[in-house]
Amino acid sequence: MSKPTNKNVTIHIKRLMHNIEQLGKIGLNKDGGIDRVLCSDTDLEARNWISRYWEQVFLKKTRVDPIANLWMDLEGDRNLPAIVMGSHHDAVPCGGRFDGALGVLMATEIVETLKDRRIRLRHPLSLVSFTGEEPNPFNISTVGSKVIAGRLTKEDLHKYSHRETKELLGDAIKRMGGNLDLAENALINKKNVAAFLECHIEQGDKLDKSGLAIATVTKITGIYREKITVSGEANHAGTTMMNSRKDAYLAACEYSLAIEKAVKNLNSDEATATVGFVKVEPNEANIISGKTTLIMDMRISDKVRKAGILHKLDREAAIIEGQRKVTIQREVILDQECIPMSDTVINAFDHGAVCIGEPAAHLVSMAGHDAANISMITRTGMIFVKSVNGKSHCKEELSYPEDIEKAANAMLQALLYLDKELDGNDII
Repeated sequence: MSKPTNKNVTIHIKRLMHNIEQLGKIGLNKDGGIDRVLCSDTDLEARNWISRYWEQVFLKKTRVDPIANLWMDLEGDRNLPAIVMGSHHDAVPCGGRFDGALGVLMATEIVETLKDRRIRLRHPLSLVSFTGEEPNPFNISTVGSKVIAGRLTKEDLHKYSHRETKELLGDAIKRMGGNLDLAENALINKKNVAAFLECHIEQGDKLDKSGLAIATVTKITGIYREKITVSGEANHAGTTMMNSRKDAYLAACEYSLAIEKAVKNLNSDEATATVGFVKVEPNEANIISGKTTLIMDMRISDKVRKAGILHKLDREAAIIEGQRKVTIQREVILDQECIPMSDTVINAFDHGAVCIGEPAAHLVSMAGHDAANISMITRTGMIFVKSVNGKSHCKEELSYPEDIEKAANAMLQALLYLDKELDGNDII
């Protein structure tokens, strides 16, 4: 076998695009989007497709762990920990072909390229397709990576059920080939993994606007969510005069606009806020709302700025309560800190970009990813590929083959770099 030092080794882009097309047929709906949510029939079909492909190419059995993550483990020096690459294969309802699936198939193509060129790395390699990265009817996301990182226990997992069918998560995972009763066996020993690499579409428009094809991710943004309950007084829409109203819905609207203004005033590309859930009660045309519930989602990586925004919202809530004679109760339902990527892997991706003639550009990920959980286990890094017009989580999601090819070749060079530079797992 040859030594992994050839910068001229490149992936087979036509093969990769063919595989994206084939996997993209699974869950394709009449509107052109992909329906492939956790534990659905199309999830199972996608799993079977990936498993069969791996087994045909690598002549080894696909391993399914207790949370139903898919693994292909390939040999290397038994004295060295493995380098892991992959992403997820599930999709949001009416999603796109690239989100998650590109990361699994690109990692597969890189290892297949090494096999074709008879290049054997020092480190063992593992491919992974994680279970349930996307939000789903079981109300739990990044479930596969959370379990192997120890963020969810067997007891936690057994509490979840499908919000419509009421099927227990344990029964659903069993249909996918897993077993929640053995969830502890899915935990990854830090000593066994040298690094984790993930490619993902950017899902935003920064690369598209800048004219760049790829960028190294430096950190994954913090995600903060509040459930906001505005309580007023339900009353007759016709007989209650405007100055006598305690309208919970309009107060909630005013507060939503205050959220938008507070984050807009930061003038930052690393902060967003969204009120995407609104429940108006009693939600009738002739009744003033007595109660309105919101969920605010804020993405921000700077702790000081986050604290400043929350302080402003405290003041805004007090003003609205006084002016509209309502009460505003706020409950924190998620406060996930910003996750920095490993400097070692960042340097490797930068090296990979330069090797293929691209600038070593950096971005903050404004979406959550499995990599955030895996960073608890090992050195972790991501590379983004341009999303055309910033589209994602929709049928219009698109990344061009030429950009995908650059990302894959940069990731291949990053892998070769890490295989040469890493000897153990002493620096996370």
